[in-house]
Amino acid sequence: MSRVKPRGEQIRSFILNHVQQNPSAISKLAAEHFGVTRQAVNTHLSRLVSEGALTETGATKGKRYELAPMTEWTETFQLGGATVPAEDMIWRTKIAPVLGPLPDNVQRIWSFGFTEMFNNAVDHSEGSAVTVHIVKTAVSTEMLIADNGVGIFRKIQRALSLEDERHAILELSKGKLTTDPTRHSGEGIFFTSRAFDAFDILSGGVYFSHEFGRDEDWLTEVPEPTNATGIFLRLSNHSSRSLPQVYEQYTDGPDDYGFSKTVVPVRLAQYGNDQLISRSQAKRVMARVELFSRVILNFEDVPSIGQAFADEVFRVFALAHPGIRVDAINTTPEIDRMIARARQGAEEDRGPKQPNSD
Repeated sequence: MSRVKPRGEQIRSFILNHVQQNPSAISKLAAEHFGVTRQAVNTHLSRLVSEGALTETGATKGKRYELAPMTEWTETFQLGGATVPAEDMIWRTKIAPVLGPLPDNVQRIWSFGFTEMFNNAVDHSEGSAVTVHIVKTAVSTEMLIADNGVGIFRKIQRALSLEDERHAILELSKGKLTTDPTRHSGEGIFFTSRAFDAFDILSGGVYFSHEFGRDEDWLTEVPEPTNATGIFLRLSNHSSRSLPQVYEQYTDGPDDYGFSKTVVPVRLAQYGNDQLISRSQAKRVMARVELFSRVILNFEDVPSIGQAFADEVFRVFALAHPGIRVDAINTTPEIDRMIARARQGAEEDRGPKQPNSD
């Protein structure tokens, strides 16, 4: 599902993407492209200069704008020893100064994402070191957080007794997943993956990817597995997105303030040319979704499902969890028929509705 950027963000993105080829004419070019005045474009140019994205030289009619210089920074933090590095302290003293001036909403997303991912490495990786690498341009900032531990997918597989570490991807996509429920809510990785323009994890033999604006997550097998975990984050320096907006997408209504809705990418339950036909596959899809009040099953790239799969989800699960609403999106006509058949079976099992007695 694509999401259109706000007008101001579109204009600023256009400027940054075209200023190198048009340093003296960018104001005119942007005004013509968007059908606005040059004064309106100059407001965005001034903002980009104040944020450190552009440099400005010359007088009024001879002004030139250029992309600001790139920043690159790397540091490794040791996890062993008596003193465990605190993510908030590292953020304040190391990361925030490297990122430099950014809009408040962008700064808050980076603060949330970095502290959550760094804390995960400290608490869960079982490694001895974590390296942070940052590359900032005038357009966007990228961050790689890499540890030398046991591997996030392998640890989830072990903690949840999963058959395959690829199953960990499906669980991460649902949210509320943690291997240490007494100390973590399981929401950090999920909301970090949804807040950034790009979020990737490479660990073991599995590569996981989520891009903002897509409901679907991607899974790829890696030919040369590694035990380490690398988490990659990318965000536009001029994004209009905010964390509250991200949270609101996963609440079930205006009066709901909890993480009560999840979107499950059903495709991740199949591998290669597997067909989704069995009850065990359906149970894998529906594992832990009882933690939510609304479950949206995304059937994107799934051409069909079997009768047993549909029956397990839309009849057996529905009867066992009457308070949970289960919806399906991106379905094919064949899948729709299977779902309708299973739901009809659920209605028959519930029996006729009793008339109200006065």
